[in-house]
Amino acid sequence: MASTAPPTDRPPRYWLMKSEPDECSIDDALAAPQHTVPWTGVRNYQARNFMRDDMQVGDGVLFYHSSCPEPGIAGIARVASATRPDPTQFDPESPYFDPKSPTDRPRWLLLDVQALRKTPLISLAELRAVPALAEMRVLQRGNRLSITPVTDAEWARILTLV
Repeated sequence: MASTAPPTDRPPRYWLMKSEPDECSIDDALAAPQHTVPWTGVRNYQARNFMRDDMQVGDGVLFYHSSCPEPGIAGIARVASATRPDPTQFDPESPYFDPKSPTDRPRWLLLDVQALRKTPLISLAELRAVPALAEMRVLQRGNRLSITPVTDAEWARILTLV
């Protein structure tokens, strides 16, 4: 079920992707071969659909540490592959096991993310202090998505903070 959409000549898009640092941190990603890690465990349909329908190789990624003492942007990365089935959905030993996901029509996907560089942590408080980022989805009340789009203007502004 890898993405079969032909590559487009569209400009890159930008994304914020959350990972718990005790599961996969920016340091883990930078230590991986070619600095690339499979982004496993996405179990939200909207986040899955972003990966499947909108994300393309070369898109920019803000590598965000979540569910930790100080959440925030910890690095810059890029989408490094098209989507493919996430094998953790079929592994009964995995916390991401989904017994209802059929092997012939997998429900959950992953893509590879390549870490480009670690940045000084940009905390939620620091992000909230920047008026140009006020509409950023990660800052909206109730937002719990693990993958969210980032506008061109937000991306450019965040790059000035690192």
